[in-house]
Amino acid sequence: MLSLEHRTIVKATVPLLESGGEALATHFYQLLFNEYPQVKALFNQTHQSQGAQPRALANAVLMYARHIDELEQLGGLVSQIVNKHVSLQILPEHYPLVGTCLLRSIREVLGAEIATDTVIEAWAAAYQQLADVLIGAESSIYDHKAQAPGGWRGARQFTVARKVSESDEITSFYLQPVDGAALLDFRPGQYIGLRVVIDGQEMRRNYSLSAASTPGAYRISVKREPQGTVSKYLHDTIVQGGILDVYPPAGDFTLEASERPLVLISGGVGITPTLAMLEAALETRRPVHFIHAARHGGVHAFREWIDGLAARHTHLKRFYCYAELRASHATPDAVGRLDLELLNQWLPASRDVDVYFLGPLSFMKAIKHHLRELGVPAAQSHYEFFGPATALD
Repeated sequence: MLSLEHRTIVKATVPLLESGGEALATHFYQLLFNEYPQVKALFNQTHQSQGAQPRALANAVLMYARHIDELEQLGGLVSQIVNKHVSLQILPEHYPLVGTCLLRSIREVLGAEIATDTVIEAWAAAYQQLADVLIGAESSIYDHKAQAPGGWRGARQFTVARKVSESDEITSFYLQPVDGAALLDFRPGQYIGLRVVIDGQEMRRNYSLSAASTPGAYRISVKREPQGTVSKYLHDTIVQGGILDVYPPAGDFTLEASERPLVLISGGVGITPTLAMLEAALETRRPVHFIHAARHGGVHAFREWIDGLAARHTHLKRFYCYAELRASHATPDAVGRLDLELLNQWLPASRDVDVYFLGPLSFMKAIKHHLRELGVPAAQSHYEFFGPATALD
């Protein structure tokens, strides 16, 4: 039970988390993977080595400590965590492992003089409160997905019905359930979890669903990352007819119903969830501005498909910006960065719009800043992270 005294103690640790939270998170992950190597499958080790995952955890712990009296102030953070957990099949038995390592890390990083028994007791109660919230929310979603038409719980085997190259870097995988039964519907913008075993090591990853929900199949479109163990495995090893373990669709970065004009902004492989959003939006006849930035034409996936949609739908306007121009590729609308001036030209005249954007972190930071400068209401700007969530400001 989290008492008033516990809350007061946890809030008193906020300054320590502000200055040393990342070191604490890094120590925590080292301890967790050493003590419980079976959980490594749940984490992208590239994000670990780059420090993105420890930074994300440090920010989440800090936000929780700050708002422990008013968890509603955490906004969408809890929903983001819950959905990522569901897509990777985080289960109640994982939480005690994390709690044990978190408390040990607090003690070992802060030292016994600061992390006294009283402080550890307070954080134990605080962690249990958070764990109970997450376990309850995740259990509800697991039950709902299992009971919904076409739904399932845990891993379900899918065969790669088709494998299609979309650009120099991106390949689409059309997935059909081995059992031939119906598929769970999903909302545009959601993703699925994959479970693979590479050289005896289990790994789990999220991939956006890159086409609108259709009977009998899902589509994901995966960029081959130079350091991406799973993406290289999918590109180089998985062939048509291959089998993959798939977890049900999840995610809260989804297209909401609205009569306002829609703006979809993507950079690189960030285009993938916007494709399903675009298909759904075109059916409603709302005006759509589709803006995509790529390094060059060779890595620009789905251009012909989007151009075809624009030719058939007068309420769709599309704009492309390439960092560099190559003679052998199609010409974009602009060359250079997708900057404030270009967005000012390409956004609808009224800034009362709904914007969804996704791409590399630096790209997203710039887009968020530009949208604010151009007067797009913050509540109408929506974004998602492919990797661990971080602060864009």
